[in-house]
Amino acid sequence: MTQKPLFNRIALIGLGLLGSSLAHALKRDGLVNHVAGTARSKPTRDKALEIGFIDSAHETPAEAVIDADVVVLCSPVGTYGDVARAMRPGLKDGVIITDVGSVKAAVIRDVLPELPGSAHLVPGHPVAGTENSGPESGFAELFEGRYCILTPTPGTNAKATQTITDMWTSVGSIVELMDAKHHDRVLAITSHLPHLIAYTIVGTASDLEEHLMKESAQNGDMVRTAEVIKFSAGGFRDFTRIAASDPVMWRDIFLNNREAVLELLGRFTEDLTALQRAIRWGEGDILEDWFTRTRAVRRGVVEMRQAGSFSAVEPQSDPESPNRKPL
Repeated sequence: MTQKPLFNRIALIGLGLLGSSLAHALKRDGLVNHVAGTARSKPTRDKALEIGFIDSAHETPAEAVIDADVVVLCSPVGTYGDVARAMRPGLKDGVIITDVGSVKAAVIRDVLPELPGSAHLVPGHPVAGTENSGPESGFAELFEGRYCILTPTPGTNAKATQTITDMWTSVGSIVELMDAKHHDRVLAITSHLPHLIAYTIVGTASDLEEHLMKESAQNGDMVRTAEVIKFSAGGFRDFTRIAASDPVMWRDIFLNNREAVLELLGRFTEDLTALQRAIRWGEGDILEDWFTRTRAVRRGVVEMRQAGSFSAVEPQSDPESPNRKPL
């Protein structure tokens, strides 16, 4: 459905999954007249032009943002400060800066001081994505039915916040406003800690498999290769999918949300110790009660229609979803 354009020109700083998906959706529905894009790699810029979700490619952020009504930061959050400094010379008066990062307090800390006084910062986080990355991974339906959290500061221009709200609702998102620090604590438990656990489990399994292979060879047994992959059950497959997410993006997320992650990691460690004790002492009633409570959480996720196949910063799995893309 074609709508009246929201913007004449939008600039994307970074051309991966989220940036490309946003561009696909905006162009599909006629919501922008021109999409300018930049990425560090020329092959990435060329691929984005070839796919067609940008109309012009630029070598630098300063060039990409010229005449842009809205600039969307889609690079790893650790780059935001440098990007903001680099693009400042090209920003026009009244431009709105937003982003797609999974941490928000760091965005306000790193970006706001670098912007000219006439610019408006509206930090954003579309809670959507897949484990895939790169310009080829985007698709217009990614944000449909997914939440997008905006974390404007008390001084943020209300009209700018409404403009970014309109952008996300127009591509199918459900917009919520939230304090930046509260966002970071919430996402630490719903997204960041699960990713950390997935990276740990997959890494531990890989190390264990290597150890077993060496042990088998030393004993003269037939060496069985790739058993972790060969015998992966559904749960482990989901962990490997999450652990396949962009390592640079997740490195920056953990470094920029360390306080909230470390706090929740401590609480998780305490809970894990309690379950370890219950297993050791055969306390089945404790295990069953815990599993019953967590099962109810899953049902709540399904009832809120957040258990589908799309989620990047938060990959989700639903094998029966008609929209699920093959892995």
